[in-house]
Amino acid sequence: MEPFELLIIIANVFDSLKIPYFITGSIASITYGEPRFTNDIDMVADIEDWNIPGLIGCFPEHEYYIDVDCIKQAIQFKSQFNIIHLSSGLKIDVMIKKKTFFDNSRFSRIKRLKLEEKEINFASPEDVILKKMEYYKMGCSEKHLRDISGILKIYKGKLDFEYLKNWISLFDLDEIWEAIEKRLV
Repeated sequence: MEPFELLIIIANVFDSLKIPYFITGSIASITYGEPRFTNDIDMVADIEDWNIPGLIGCFPEHEYYIDVDCIKQAIQFKSQFNIIHLSSGLKIDVMIKKKTFFDNSRFSRIKRLKLEEKEINFASPEDVILKKMEYYKMGCSEKHLRDISGILKIYKGKLDFEYLKNWISLFDLDEIWEAIEKRLV
């Protein structure tokens, strides 16, 4: 199984269960920017306790690893849990939606994109950039800056820079943004 095949399965499951979600991280930056290898799918979902039985039922035990207790703990602490496709080793990191203004904003800005005949919810390119900047600030991984540059090359004239600048200021990411702008010159 390839990551984009698993992405379609995941989108079908969350759509069928009517669980609000969006794809973010590397898959989103590849979709909006330039290709690179990734072995996982990052998503944010608004999962409640009552969604757990349906979610577990969609991932057969002989094909996927998914743990009920991990889901419950993730919901309680607004953290994350994993779904792993056993034969391929592909992993889905499911981050639980936080009750913050930023997460509410990200959910209100979802982009529904068509991939291989399936419409899938993605974080907006601006929100992908902001999260990549936050991750860079935490760990200084160069891949985040490459992902941002790829998105900016393709979407530069189509981005909501006012939205970006507002959150960059609120998250104290100004220095990182300046470094990114220098890379693009």
